[in-house]
Amino acid sequence: MIRAGFLSSSERRELEVCVRRQREDHGTAHRANAILLLDDGESCVQIAKFLYLDDDTIRGWYKTYREAGWDALSTDGWKGGQSRITPAQETELCAWLDERFCRSTVEIRAHIAAQYGVDYSHSGCIKLLARLGYEYRKPKGLPRVASAEKQAEFIAMYERLLNGLGADEAVYFADAVHPEYQTKPAFGWVKAGSKPAVTTTAGRGRVNIHGALNLETFDAPFVEPTTVDGGSAVQLLAKIEARNPDKRLIYVIWDNAAYHKGPDVCKFLARPNCRIHLIQLPPYCPHLNPIERLWAIMHQYVTHNHHYATQKQFANAILRFFRETLPKEWKTFQSQVSDNFRVVTHEKFRVLV
Repeated sequence: MIRAGFLSSSERRELEVCVRRQREDHGTAHRANAILLLDDGESCVQIAKFLYLDDDTIRGWYKTYREAGWDALSTDGWKGGQSRITPAQETELCAWLDERFCRSTVEIRAHIAAQYGVDYSHSGCIKLLARLGYEYRKPKGLPRVASAEKQAEFIAMYERLLNGLGADEAVYFADAVHPEYQTKPAFGWVKAGSKPAVTTTAGRGRVNIHGALNLETFDAPFVEPTTVDGGSAVQLLAKIEARNPDKRLIYVIWDNAAYHKGPDVCKFLARPNCRIHLIQLPPYCPHLNPIERLWAIMHQYVTHNHHYATQKQFANAILRFFRETLPKEWKTFQSQVSDNFRVVTHEKFRVLV
């Protein structure tokens, strides 16, 4: 048991100054505070509870203070221990790790034990990996993309198209989206320690939108079909034509979905006075279609962290975004929905096989 009143008046003043000094190191102030509380008669267990420490730590601080004084206790003399494997073995381990993707330390610890005869604990292995420059991460999902050559060809063609676009011509990007009736939790800033939550939905219905976007005017015609198919594609093309009576030629750029090239679309294009000219995106290149970014904005406004009691309320919120929010707020979206295209490849990633 540690008896109270072991500090002299000068020793206590020294510790009190340390505790009250605003720029004092947090850990050093904690040690001074603990010694003062011991001198007041508080137990190691109670002090440890207040400071969120172990009571043995408090006893160790007291022992250091009594044996070597405040100078010894206020100095953090910790030094990192020597690695249990040699630098050459660490280099070999790094080479071994770079050839595979280990999902836990179990496999790594077993390899170290088998190769070098050293047993690491889970926490010790984590510290070793951190010191060697490794971190625990999840692979990024990479969609299949077209060749760099095809992407570059499309971007060059698009630039030529815009540079030669006449006053009686227009360009639209088109695609379909199918937002599901379910709450989508999304990241946001909250007070530390709070537990934000959003009510989820049990339904799995969805709303079908077949839409288009003119980046120059932000005109966004769309149809809401029961099924996205060749019929909805024709409805969309007809709506684009109807909204551009003064345009002699309207370029519509969309992906290679089968219904975009089916008999319904072919019949529509075969009309004598058809003003639509279709341009196909390279396969597997959604990043070359700006309307994909508009879908992302729609989710931010409508589905992220929002709960709708019924599917009808959800569908109405989706349609309200396209009918009301988009026409009013389109200028705020322009910087996010643009045609700043770039060629995407997998060369900068370590692709797991």
